[in-house]
Amino acid sequence: MEKLTGFQFSLADARKNFLQKMLIVAIPVIFQNLISVGLNIIDTIMIGNLGEAELAAVGSANQIYMIYGSICFGLYSGTSVFVAQFWGIKDKTTIRKILGIDYLIGVSSSIITIIFVWIFAPQLISLFADYDGVIDLGSDYIRIACFSYFFMCLSFAISYNCRAIQKLIAPTSIAAMALIINTVLNYAMIYGHFGFEAMGVKGAAIATLIARIFEFLCMFLYVYTRKEHPFKARFKELFSFDRKLFRDVMKMALPVVATETLWAASVAITFMAYGKISYEALAVVQVAEVVSNFFQILFFGLGNATAVIIGESLGRGERDKAFYFGTLSLKITWLVNIIMTVTLFLLKEEVAMIYDFEAETNILLIKTLGVWAFTITPKMLAYVLICGVLRAGGDTLFSMIVDVFFNLGVQAPLAFFGVYVLKWPLYMIVGLVATGEVLKSAICYYRFYSKKWLNVVTKTEYN
Repeated sequence: MEKLTGFQFSLADARKNFLQKMLIVAIPVIFQNLISVGLNIIDTIMIGNLGEAELAAVGSANQIYMIYGSICFGLYSGTSVFVAQFWGIKDKTTIRKILGIDYLIGVSSSIITIIFVWIFAPQLISLFADYDGVIDLGSDYIRIACFSYFFMCLSFAISYNCRAIQKLIAPTSIAAMALIINTVLNYAMIYGHFGFEAMGVKGAAIATLIARIFEFLCMFLYVYTRKEHPFKARFKELFSFDRKLFRDVMKMALPVVATETLWAASVAITFMAYGKISYEALAVVQVAEVVSNFFQILFFGLGNATAVIIGESLGRGERDKAFYFGTLSLKITWLVNIIMTVTLFLLKEEVAMIYDFEAETNILLIKTLGVWAFTITPKMLAYVLICGVLRAGGDTLFSMIVDVFFNLGVQAPLAFFGVYVLKWPLYMIVGLVATGEVLKSAICYYRFYSKKWLNVVTKTEYN
């Protein structure tokens, strides 16, 4: 037995419980992210074979998707703090009301985003790549793909909250089927197979839209055909939340929404800086980002599982156990960091061979992947600390301040400084930008050991 600030528990039992729950939650989340990243890799390979301009166009359009996707991720991550803690005491009524809030905000934001993107598509693409051919291709793509945002926000609401209640098998299976559909349709519509016309980037956009509609339909069928599913609720149940619940949930969620949105904005701004080098640099960054995401999949599972486990413990008032679970998660993060960094560095040339780029662009890609491998460690330490630990404890305001300051105040300016002042090559600028992640992770470590992030939200009852 070990005593931590007044709470007695068995370390062996706590460690065993943590690892069991980690596997239950992390494996499906890892698989979900593997599916998502696998889709992006397939997209980049298929579109990359059309040409570097086409890949730069879709990469630019995807920056807009990333910003909206980050709004959804921020909203659902913030509200899932409540869902995880209320699931710890099995309060299904409040959980359904929180899901109703997710639906309301998600649908409203998707409609606004779709209208804005449709009207201003060329102007938005030109922010990232000021090349006529790239702007035209990117506009064609995004004006179709933007309609997927509506379906995405609803299916993501269910999927993210399923993580909080540890029911992940069905959402993961649905995501896998959506990937298969997207891949087959990509092949058919981009190149013109199975009787389809070759539509290039437009075909990729249509395939994405169809896959999102399929995912949405299956997700809702899954919830409403299960007799005892916690999310199966009538319209009145979903939207019977009072002002207090809405206010408290938004107080928790809005800092996360702001954090994720501004993070996406900082990535997009950094992407703009790289676009000032050349559209070949944009294509390289698009590939490097997708490949690095593949190597970061384990961390996404680790972070989500940590958030669920800590949230559940805090829901029962077990602060010391939640802190101990956080320390275990960070130890695992360091181990996985070393493995992923070494693996990506050793495989950088093999990865570059997959893409049919010009020789000079291939060399740039290899060098960029080499640097990107070493950015994984600080980036993923910051990710697990913020998304897996601090937010789960309700410390969303601190997380927002740290994330926004370093993303917009440090990393984005460093990208432009590297391009315009230092005039460094792409791979050196990528390393320069990553210094912000080193400082961010150090500050988050300090916050973690202060224990100021350990908050319990289940003390309040909502009618």
